[in-house]
Amino acid sequence: MSHDSHQELAIHPLNTVEGTTLLQRQQLARRTRLLTAGVVILLLLGGARTIFSRMANAQTLQAQVNERAAQPVKAYEVIPTKTAQTLTLPGSLQGFIQSPVAARAGGYLRAWHKDIGSRVGKGELLAEIDTPELDQQLAQAIAAQQQTASSLELARSTQERWEALRKRDAVSQQELDERRSAFAQAQSNLAAAKANVDRLRELSSFKHVVAPFAGVITRRNVDVGDLIDGSGRPLFLLSQTDALRVYVNVPQAYAQLVRKGQPATVTQDELMGQNFKGEIARTAAAIDAGTRTMQVEITLPNKEGTLMPGAFVQVALRLPPSATLSVPGNTLLFRPQGTRVALIENQGLVQLKAVRLGRNLGDRVEVLEGLAGGEKIVLNPPDSMAEGDKVQIVADKPTSTAAKAKS
Repeated sequence: MSHDSHQELAIHPLNTVEGTTLLQRQQLARRTRLLTAGVVILLLLGGARTIFSRMANAQTLQAQVNERAAQPVKAYEVIPTKTAQTLTLPGSLQGFIQSPVAARAGGYLRAWHKDIGSRVGKGELLAEIDTPELDQQLAQAIAAQQQTASSLELARSTQERWEALRKRDAVSQQELDERRSAFAQAQSNLAAAKANVDRLRELSSFKHVVAPFAGVITRRNVDVGDLIDGSGRPLFLLSQTDALRVYVNVPQAYAQLVRKGQPATVTQDELMGQNFKGEIARTAAAIDAGTRTMQVEITLPNKEGTLMPGAFVQVALRLPPSATLSVPGNTLLFRPQGTRVALIENQGLVQLKAVRLGRNLGDRVEVLEGLAGGEKIVLNPPDSMAEGDKVQIVADKPTSTAAKAKS
């Protein structure tokens, strides 16, 4: 359009320089908008990345918190005990035969021939007693026997004469019967006198105190000149020590497991490293109502004489395994509601299980009710452990070879 045409239309034509400037401004504004949009997009992408990163970190942190929230514990698996159990009980050694030796005759001790520690044979003389009164009684009884024997001879001859007179009807039958009765009485009197003499002679033989069996004198209670009154006071204590007896009292809880012939091991603290083998000879087969125990007798060979009667020993009885379950004593929780164990379930949650206890085996306790076997329970549970607590089982660390060598 020409200048004239613009004038006719009343429009001022643009200056060529001004038009160029306007176009540049429009391009600059477009670039600014594009740049702004790019920056906004970058900011949005950066914000989204930050949000996703924080979410991932939060999830990781929550997992770590959950993992650290579980208490590390050691577990024990409840399994039936298949091995034999050992019951250790205190006992005292006694001679296989142990007897106090007393004197039946009364008098004064004339001499003793064996002292403590002496080994004697059966029938060997131990002591002699002076019995003057008994000797006088024996002499009197012998004299009475002789007097009765003389009376018997007179009664016999009298009866024989009266028998002859009766045949000639010189005496009556009544008189003959009286003589016969007198002769029978004389026979009885002689038998009584002889029995009395035999009794006193037998009693007199006890003034020689002899050993009733072979053994060792473990005690002497008298000395020369002591009065022996025949009351049964022991003069000596004699023990047979080549074999010993041990008596132990087995608690009622184990009484059903003890049988004749079961092995027993005897140990003495003073004889370290030495075990003596014996076996159960017999049981009382009854529970003492006062102690709730059963007496058991164990026979123990002692040919070398190492063990001494009267010593305190420990007797270990090998018993068959029990069918009941047992748990360590450090797994129990004693609560006001009763005894509990901390059971570990599959998710690692704790369940407090009520149990009924049986025998105390020392470091273990029998469980009669509450567990069936195969469960895992917490070892050394803290007193604060409650139902539903989260736990994590920690295995024992293996001991290295170097640590074993140092230990």
